Amino acid sequence: MTSVGGRRSLEQQRAKAAWESVRSVDAGDKEFLSLARGAPADIQANGLGQTLAFWKAKKGPGHNSLYRAVSGWVSERLSLRHGADLLEWVVKEASTEDYRRATVEAMAFLTWLKRFAEAELAQ
Repeated sequence: MTSVGGRRSLEQQRAKAAWESVRSVDAGDKEFLSLARGAPADIQANGLGQTLAFWKAKKGPGHNSLYRAVSGWVSERLSLRHGADLLEWVVKEASTEDYRRATVEAMAFLTWLKRFAEAELAQ
């Protein structure tokens, strides 16, 4: 990953956002680590909308942190209005193509998030 003219590649941007998300999690948060490890499989099995709804409904600190991290990144990448809730957007506004783009972006972001969570939170 190289930076051209001072601009970061998309992978570098994903990595930076994932790193910051993991660094904001309590170092002993095993729930977040476990959820991050399973998140890609959850999305593949259940879909992005169902997975987001599950994380949001649980209200535990790990679920909440993961929801905020994924929602924040995907919302930013898809240029949703500031403060927009990703789950609400998926349910009310997203076209099939939008939903696919959001899912692909969430999966790409989670690759980095999972790696960093394993590096920083695993004992």
